[in-house]
Amino acid sequence: MVEQAYLVLIVLAVLTTKHLIFDFFLQSLSQIKNKRIYGHRDGLLHAAGHAAGTCVAFAVITPSLAVGIGIVVAEFVLHYHFDWLKEEIGFSLKLRQDQRQYWWAFGIDQWLHQMTYLGIAFVLVAT
Repeated sequence: MVEQAYLVLIVLAVLTTKHLIFDFFLQSLSQIKNKRIYGHRDGLLHAAGHAAGTCVAFAVITPSLAVGIGIVVAEFVLHYHFDWLKEEIGFSLKLRQDQRQYWWAFGIDQWLHQMTYLGIAFVLVAT
């Protein structure tokens, strides 16, 4: 039981580190600008990077091929839509960084990503 708890913590550390890298270090200005346009290549590429990066967690807890594919597809779809919705809301409400509502939207977006990682860790342990 203790070993499983350590594995879950390592998976979460891998996923949150992956998030830092893809959302803050590797995300291009073009991706930031175009995520609001539904179906735009830049938003899709950004979400695909996250989905691919999630595979690193599989080195810690190895899922079956079907579960692994399901996790990667779910990560892609969820990440893409969380980002698109945040950008769409920000654009529609004309939110700026000096407004509390901007930071609420940003915080909720980041929270949703972290909840996704908890879900991924749960699925990896449960299967």
